[in-house]
Amino acid sequence: MNSLNGKVVLITGSSRGIGAEVAKVVAQSGAKVIINYAGGKDAAEKVVSEINSNGGESIAIQANVSISSDVTRLFDQSIAHFGKIDVLINNAGIMFNKLIKDTQDDDIDRILDVNVKGVLYALREAATKLADNGSIINFSTSVNRLMLPTYGPYVATKAAVEQLTRVFAKEIGSRGINVNSVSPGPTNTELFMTGKPDQVVAHLASLSAFNRIGEPEDIARVVAFLASDDAKWISAQNIGINGGMA
Repeated sequence: MNSLNGKVVLITGSSRGIGAEVAKVVAQSGAKVIINYAGGKDAAEKVVSEINSNGGESIAIQANVSISSDVTRLFDQSIAHFGKIDVLINNAGIMFNKLIKDTQDDDIDRILDVNVKGVLYALREAATKLADNGSIINFSTSVNRLMLPTYGPYVATKAAVEQLTRVFAKEIGSRGINVNSVSPGPTNTELFMTGKPDQVVAHLASLSAFNRIGEPEDIARVVAFLASDDAKWISAQNIGINGGMA
């Protein structure tokens, strides 16, 4: 299935985890892919190599999404190489777990800089640089649908992402661009699994209708659909991808 033939897809934070899997799936669907990374150059180049060795076309560009000038450069270099950007996937994000009373000023600044400002900077660039009739997919989280202690700052940033999605969909829709967000549940990535005891993972798995946590491909397939023309009439929506967890 080559539902993304001819499209150029920019994915922030795509050197590992869900972002890397999204990159591989959209490449398999015919897209040309820009792998963005902040510091993981080797991991990014590994994703590029895998895509290119399987007949796809991909490049890696370093940029820290929390720095506005980096985001401008990311868009400009992507367009200079491929001639356009059709799809923006705002995947880059960070998370920490602390009670609100224990959260430090630098914790708040750091998570806002990446999770909120990073998305805002990318949307601002997309307002003039994304191709007409393109698509934008922002990453939120299914934790927004729960009330879990220690996730306060994280869900605050992702709630902001969901509202930015809705507003920007109305602002840019006149150019034929649809904007949606996705909310994955617990997913089997190195970042998520590190430090979690087996019993914690088992409990999270039991919350889904399928008694398992998600795999990166579960998320990537939905994102690839939202990036395709088949999803053009879907906009300003948040799609839960969590196996019925919430």
